[in-house]
Amino acid sequence: MTANAFHNITQVENSLWEAADQLRANSNLTATEYSMPVLGVIFLRHATNRYQTALQAIQADQAAGIMPKRPLGKADFIKRRALLLPEAARYDTLMRLPSGASLGAALVAAMNAIEADFPPLAGSLPKDYDRFDNKLLENLMRCFDSQALRKATGDVFGRIYEYFLMKFAMAGAQDNGEFFTPPSLVQTLVNVIEPSHGVVTDLACGSGGMFVQSSHFIEQTGFETMKRVTFYGQEKTPTTIRLAKMNLAVHGLEGDIQETNTFYEDKHRLQDGRPLWGNVDFMMANPPFNVDKVDAESIKTDRRLPFGLPGVNKDKHVSNGNYLWISYFHSYLSPTGRAGFVMSSQASSAGHGEKEVRRKLVETGDVDVMIAIRSNFFYTRTVPCELWHFDRAKPAERKDQVLMLDARNVYRKVTRKIYDFSPEQQANLAAIVWLYRGQLDRFLGLVQSYITRLGNEAAAVDAALTAFEALLAASRTPLAAFVDSVKGVKALPQDKRQGLVDAMAEWTSAATAYTADRAILVTGLAAFCKTVAKPPQTNPAQHTARQAFDPLAESSRGLVKQIDLLYKLAARAEQLAQDVALLPLPLGEGRGEGWPLDRRAVSKLTKQLDEERKSAVDQLKDCAYLHRQIAWLQDRFPKAEMADVPGLCKVVTRADIEAADWSLTPGRFVGVVPAEVDEDFDFEQTLRDIHLELADLNRESVDLALKIQSNFEELGV
Repeated sequence: MTANAFHNITQVENSLWEAADQLRANSNLTATEYSMPVLGVIFLRHATNRYQTALQAIQADQAAGIMPKRPLGKADFIKRRALLLPEAARYDTLMRLPSGASLGAALVAAMNAIEADFPPLAGSLPKDYDRFDNKLLENLMRCFDSQALRKATGDVFGRIYEYFLMKFAMAGAQDNGEFFTPPSLVQTLVNVIEPSHGVVTDLACGSGGMFVQSSHFIEQTGFETMKRVTFYGQEKTPTTIRLAKMNLAVHGLEGDIQETNTFYEDKHRLQDGRPLWGNVDFMMANPPFNVDKVDAESIKTDRRLPFGLPGVNKDKHVSNGNYLWISYFHSYLSPTGRAGFVMSSQASSAGHGEKEVRRKLVETGDVDVMIAIRSNFFYTRTVPCELWHFDRAKPAERKDQVLMLDARNVYRKVTRKIYDFSPEQQANLAAIVWLYRGQLDRFLGLVQSYITRLGNEAAAVDAALTAFEALLAASRTPLAAFVDSVKGVKALPQDKRQGLVDAMAEWTSAATAYTADRAILVTGLAAFCKTVAKPPQTNPAQHTARQAFDPLAESSRGLVKQIDLLYKLAARAEQLAQDVALLPLPLGEGRGEGWPLDRRAVSKLTKQLDEERKSAVDQLKDCAYLHRQIAWLQDRFPKAEMADVPGLCKVVTRADIEAADWSLTPGRFVGVVPAEVDEDFDFEQTLRDIHLELADLNRESVDLALKIQSNFEELGV
């Protein structure tokens, strides 16, 4: 997805959520009451899109003689990852219901019809629409019936579905959001274990995010998910299982998800009758942390606990369930299996019986990568965590080694309370794992992708600057004419006249300096684009390319400041002109029609100029951002080889871990990151972050005020 496309879908997500949440607020429904019906509408919209796309493909094949003309069946649509929707279950049919018809009853009938035709969804779709106000349902349906959404693809709807899951998690629906693992963490797990084939399992599958991200990974490599893997999940909460089945279906996927408590039961069998235990190719999970009431007597002989119980209290309960999960994840793996899971940061250095289980795990040689994650990555919890990774097929030369990766200083701020990884940060962390595994070509391939993207962004700078300059000139023309016209107005106060003249002169001076620096930068960017037209594949060649851009990155940052200054000077000149135009026209000046300034037109031009300013600045910043990614990797790994980086990563041996009391906490091994001077400090981004925090605080204050008012009303005060 391009940056522009990503920005567009983000805007769509935000607008849909705002509209849907506004409907919820007006209906006095809780987030929990509202979440499933909304997700059901999203599912229905997507199912209709997939049906129509598949139908068009079938009709095209029939017209071309590739497929015979005959009545269509379910298999024709399933083959194209779509459902043969009954007409009454299609979104457009529901939108054409006659005035006065019960939309709630129609939606219930639609969901029943889909479940009848698609057994994996049986009992999963929401059917409580008939208790909703008809007007609210109509407005909700319209939210998801825009022209853009009618043509949206599976990826777009998958993102929208995940986005709404996230927002409902943040709103407190469904067990404080425990059903939803942030995509950043899931993607990081996927990047390390690379689930590409066979049996993929999640023993605490929540809403199925691990399966969805695995499918993205498979499809990005050019394969069809359902031809490569089989998904098996377990989850104890029925409502969450419904979410998972809908989540899979909205992505065109299927999985065997069983309702059970994994601590006590394994309900799965493979298609050939073998147990799931010991035969999983890829295990992924984000289990509930620090569970303390698991009955030790019921599990003490469980074959899934080959390292024994981690510790039992006087009530015969396991003191902490973390190491039960950790043991399960390891024991389910096949001899070549990999596991990646989220775990409480307390677990990696826990003592007593838990340390003994950890020692046995380390001695297997299967602990592969440990990644420390800072706090605020979860939507409803602020605790830090760690990502554990096992690999039962580690080569002999790495069997005694573990990669410790402390990513607590790697993050992107989403809101005041929520952080995540940018796609590039995720890729950079994965690149460290590649070096640890000796995959030099993949590391160089990532650097090369950044250089190629940098060349493309650099080539687009000239056009972005030209568009800004054209509007800058258009903004200046009426203001310059106005200044010329008022110079002879004797009754105009001297300070007003001189202010305008000085503002235009300062604008001219800044524009002259900008023009000179702009020409130098664009010439340099063009030369850079020529040097990287043939991709530099070797590490020395990539360093040369990066070094060639170093001065251009500095010049880009300087030009950003000049563009911002030009806009500020233009806005200032416009405001001064507006102030003069608001003055009473002096008598005897011969202008009965008023001041010669179209105030609305110049104001509109200034607003348009700000938009072009943002586009030009963003284009330059995109270049600087990609340059920083290259520099981040090359400065830390100059030889494109695995190296210990203070504060970031270190490859440790079993002896190192034993000497550290069998701790697996990355921060204990990598040391403290050295202080750095951030030459790319982005004041504008920092201000945006401050505004973001302020906006969040304002929203929270409004919510709190409404809650207090509601409480007073209930008390009759």
